Amino acid sequence: MSETGTPTSVSRVTLARIMDDGDANLHGNVHGGVIMKMVDDTAGACAARHQRGKAVTASMDEMVFLVPVRVGDILTCQAQVNWTGTTSMEIGVRVTAQRWDDAAAVEHHVASAYLVFVAIGDDEKPVPVLPVAPETADDVRRGAEALIRRESRLARRTAIKARRAAET
Repeated sequence: MSETGTPTSVSRVTLARIMDDGDANLHGNVHGGVIMKMVDDTAGACAARHQRGKAVTASMDEMVFLVPVRVGDILTCQAQVNWTGTTSMEIGVRVTAQRWDDAAAVEHHVASAYLVFVAIGDDEKPVPVLPVAPETADDVRRGAEALIRRESRLARRTAIKARRAAET
């Protein structure tokens, strides 16, 4: 770790596995929930590595599936810390799929997701998160975009609370 924080490369994580019949829905494609769990697992490993300790999922932004994932595809999730706050961090996850039996097959972008994790101590209460140190121009861009998403999340939460308060 440097004086300015943990470099983004330190906590990057890639998880991959072949999708099988147990992952399939009635249409023969992989359940969205199976993919979402793998996204959460990958982001959780990334958050824990960054924090060097416990971190729990606080939220997941919407997830749009761009292409179906089929039984026999290798599903790959790549995660990195985009931004850190006081006790929370945003993890970006890119999901791709490729046929298992063809190394030359085109890898398809399935979805991207942004999750917020909160660092916690042994007492399960939030603790300060280690800062992230962007290493590349892409890391800096991802951090700036994470701030935009954070502002949007906070504004949505405030608007919902205000709406509920107006109803009472």
